[in-house]
Amino acid sequence: QVQLVQSGGGMVQAGGSLTLSCTASGVFFGNINLRWFRQAPGKERIFVASIAWSGSTDYSESVKGRSIISRDSNKNTVYLVMNSLKPEDTAVYYCNAGILGTSEYPYWGQGTQVIVSS
Repeated sequence: QVQLVQSGGGMVQAGGSLTLSCTASGVFFGNINLRWFRQAPGKERIFVASIAWSGSTDYSESVKGRSIISRDSNKNTVYLVMNSLKPEDTAVYYCNAGILGTSEYPYWGQGTQVIVSS
């Protein structure tokens, strides 16, 4: 069964950087597309960034220019490097995956808390 395990959350001061990771198992890594979402207290879960099997990336306007999504096939891991962090980036971040050839993304990581202080 596909499993996504996240790590790398924590607390950081505004203007700092943080790297999140998500390691996949139970599936051929090259056959999955990956996305990051986040959910702040009292708000809906929203899209942050994505990377396809081909390496093609997409970013939300809120993080574009400050964040980089990448994937390492040797480690079966997707990363989100966040720079110039702002207090409004505070949220629980989730890794999300879908299998190539499908339109759904049914697999989720456990979530990791990111807190950005002023």
